Amino acid sequence: MNSKTVYWGTTGLVALFVIFSGTMYFVADAPAQSFDRLGFPDYFRIQLGIAKIVGGVALLTPLPRWLKEWTYAGFVIDFVSAVIAHAAVGDPASTMVLPTVALGLLMASYVSYHRYSLGASEEDAPAA
Repeated sequence: MNSKTVYWGTTGLVALFVIFSGTMYFVADAPAQSFDRLGFPDYFRIQLGIAKIVGGVALLTPLPRWLKEWTYAGFVIDFVSAVIAHAAVGDPASTMVLPTVALGLLMASYVSYHRYSLGASEEDAPAA
């Protein structure tokens, strides 16, 4: 499988996941209850929901390389923090599977982004 396919496949999955979960923060009761149980204030749910939606769009949009790098960094912090928060309150390991899988997909997207953008011709490469 070439790096272009891996890049768009993994990036698409991560983007769908974060845009969906960010949207759910506004339309479903379960995320609000989960944030409360984890000890986070309600405004953090709103802030994180907006950041996830904007970040998901940023992953799919041609942007300067530095902005893409910050987008990836933000999602690493988000996914790792989700695992830590669930572990801190004693949640079962099953609650940590989704952010861990998302982190793995994000890392595959990040590595393939660099391989694709550095190895592809100028017209085929994502915005650098």
